[in-house]
Amino acid sequence: MSLCDLTAAHIRAIAPYQPGKPISELERELGISDIVKLASNENPLGPSPKAIAAIEGALGEIALYPDGNGFALKTALARRFGLGMEQLVLGNGSNDILEFAARAFLGPGTSAVYSRHAFAVYPLATQTVGARGIEVPAHAFGCDLEAMSAAIASDTRVVFIANPNNPTGTFIPAPDLLAWLRRIPVHVLVVLDEAYTEYLSEQDRYDSLSWLPEFPNLLVSRTFSKAYGLAGLRVGFGVAAPAVIDLLNRVRPPFNVNSLGLLAAEVTLDDADYLARGVALNRAGMLQITNGLRRLGLDYIPSWGNFLAFRVGDGAAVYQRLLRRGVIVRPVGAYGMPEWLRVSIGLASQNETFLSALADVLERSA
Repeated sequence: MSLCDLTAAHIRAIAPYQPGKPISELERELGISDIVKLASNENPLGPSPKAIAAIEGALGEIALYPDGNGFALKTALARRFGLGMEQLVLGNGSNDILEFAARAFLGPGTSAVYSRHAFAVYPLATQTVGARGIEVPAHAFGCDLEAMSAAIASDTRVVFIANPNNPTGTFIPAPDLLAWLRRIPVHVLVVLDEAYTEYLSEQDRYDSLSWLPEFPNLLVSRTFSKAYGLAGLRVGFGVAAPAVIDLLNRVRPPFNVNSLGLLAAEVTLDDADYLARGVALNRAGMLQITNGLRRLGLDYIPSWGNFLAFRVGDGAAVYQRLLRRGVIVRPVGAYGMPEWLRVSIGLASQNETFLSALADVLERSA
């Protein structure tokens, strides 16, 4: 028997998370250039110029460890959202926050509830700590709140829910979400993943952080990877009651957020013009792509994020054909959607390249 055979069965059973294919990998595989990557829901604007300037000014300090407590960024977040410092935890992306929740509240003999077609990290984080995952059937590709609450078992300690949801882009209106939260047992932690909340329109936007005094079992996770354009620096944060944050900090590794990420996030948080430009670009790009998909006669799921899931039949085959044309989108067969692909909203020129390549692929395969 080998060393690896002695590893816990729930670890050996994990199917690793598959990220979107990077441009460099496709260049190596096919020897092509001018690749358009619309696979990972990144901000096509790139980072804020203010963040770039701040990073350039701090490069001489990267031999030093970062502030392990992230004081400056926490101060900025507390000021922006009206929070106490003790309500905040920082993560290496919001994935870190999800992992902290699993490590602090789950383990063998416990369970977590999440929806089908939801973010792949929820079952991964659950399985990694030896807990049982309860996948709830989706309704119209989104969370079925009634089924989610009904699925809570006696050993359930965490419920993961994304709003908007990735990869389907579906959205739960605030009144429905709030009413549902009031039905969740107080001993069950609700992890509300709001990685795409900045893309919500004014009419859909809601303030989940104002709900925290009512719900000591609510943890809100957010990220600087999407609308704030810092995916490569990996900065996220969680907000909850001080008692929950205290437990998350106990499982948080030291220096888990790097110094350049901390600085860039702090600067970008105050760059309102940059955020507004990105949201406006996303809105225009979403219209461009939905109009294009309609012209091609393709079904899509209305999305509240910066991406769109659309139906093509054989998702894996169309994905490969798009790759050969230098367009990277995201296959979502692993999410139980083999007939679908997900495309991130890009610049207008990138969106047009995608739509042109998709039209060509579909015409040749007809």
